[in-house]
Amino acid sequence: MALVHLAKQLGLGAKLLPVFSLVLGVATGIFYVAPGDPKQAILVGIVMGLAASGLWSGAKNMVRK
Repeated sequence: MALVHLAKQLGLGAKLLPVFSLVLGVATGIFYVAPGDPKQAILVGIVMGLAASGLWSGAKNMVRK
């Protein structure tokens, strides 16, 4: 979440933030979580990226209200 927020502050467009979150999640899955199992790494990475994106969006919406 912090890296996506940093990318937003550096000027990455709001439409690209979920894609950036997915890319970071998949990269983390491949290189850190399950380097020996590409299928599991990609699946876990997608889940992490979507979770980070959704968690950020949910927190942002709660603060607005």
